[in-house]
Amino acid sequence: MNTPRPGAHASDAAAAVLAEAARAIAAVASEGRSADDALARYAPPGAQRAAIRAVTLGSLRWYPRLDAVAGALVAGRALAPALHALLRAALHQLEYSRNPPQATVSSAVDATRLLHQPRAARLMNALLRRFLRERAQLMAGALARGAAASAHPPWLLEALQQSWPEHWLQIVEANNAHPPMTLRVDLSRISRTDYQARLAERGLAAATIAWLPGALVLERPVAVSELPGFEAGLVSVQDAGAQLAVRLLSARTGERVLDACAAPGGKSAALLEAAGGPLALTAVDIDAVRMQRVADNLQRLRRDARLIVADLRHDALWWDGERFDRILLDAPCSATGVIRRHPDIKLLRRSQDIAPLAQAQRQILQQCLRLLKPGGRLLYSTCSVLPAENECVIQAVLAAVPQAHVLSVPEEVALPADRLLRAPGMQLLPGNAALTDGFYYACLTVT
Repeated sequence: MNTPRPGAHASDAAAAVLAEAARAIAAVASEGRSADDALARYAPPGAQRAAIRAVTLGSLRWYPRLDAVAGALVAGRALAPALHALLRAALHQLEYSRNPPQATVSSAVDATRLLHQPRAARLMNALLRRFLRERAQLMAGALARGAAASAHPPWLLEALQQSWPEHWLQIVEANNAHPPMTLRVDLSRISRTDYQARLAERGLAAATIAWLPGALVLERPVAVSELPGFEAGLVSVQDAGAQLAVRLLSARTGERVLDACAAPGGKSAALLEAAGGPLALTAVDIDAVRMQRVADNLQRLRRDARLIVADLRHDALWWDGERFDRILLDAPCSATGVIRRHPDIKLLRRSQDIAPLAQAQRQILQQCLRLLKPGGRLLYSTCSVLPAENECVIQAVLAAVPQAHVLSVPEEVALPADRLLRAPGMQLLPGNAALTDGFYYACLTVT
């Protein structure tokens, strides 16, 4: 009988993690899939799920830098997509993890066989050992190039530098960092103080946010299954900047409210929680699959809304003809303000995407203004830090719709001190003292 070598199971597990992470990374880099989609396929529930996810997202976070190093190593050799991704995942582990380097090299070599590329084992071994020998020189070469040093694609780095000459470095550093895990407590069911105490009973420390009465920031991220009352709907995970939307819209009990582009439903749920009473909420989204996530979220939170799948730009059959008191338009955008949560954006988004997105944003906003009651309030929101999707969109629509006007923020709404005024709205940047992602907000009305 063969006796397993010491540490064999751990080594096999590490190789499997690298192989599955490589498949997920290749799905993003070569097939254009989102990281969520790729991880749903290659990191199913199980003991290794968290490790596969960590390696995948970490590699995507540093991909532009890892890609520069890998390019220097392969020197023009063509690699299959899975091997291309495996090399970058292994480099990430060598540079950014605490794993023993030789163990990582061994696991990467074994992973070539799991990827059905056994002939590449010797090449993978040689490339990674060369990296270990020439690490300082190779990293210095990568860091000498601005885009690779920032771990951002060139077009995005240039856009950030042009749009935010005083803040681009803050944005870049935030995008490369791990985000905080922020909770939204349902204050209609439990106080923030009481929920904070329930967290403490589980050994989970959390800090309050002064300008958000229902927000708590965990000292360390945990699985939602560890959050007391999560399945019962007492709490949700939502960034502090996203939580601000509900306060800016300021919907009241009994009002007729539209959540346009509603998926995945976090803001719909927050609106229903904050109203203090019945709210006639209609949630619309173009994507039926994502709309199911809205339904699932509302079911967990024990909330109800009218859910409709429709394209707001072209489909008017869903509307009953009665205008809305409040409209939240969380417009589809580049998501450049939430890169720290979705590092695959660095690979998936292109400079040529911005103009079509801005056009769609203008179309949806103009249509939503037609659905707003005179004197009502519309909140335009994006999770972008690019002016072309934010103030430029609002300015263009104000010029095209004479009946539209800018509204000020309700007096009772507290705001983060480090918000930036970007007329006719305001911008939150990632990595600020307020612990928010990057969001733009503008309030409008019609006469």
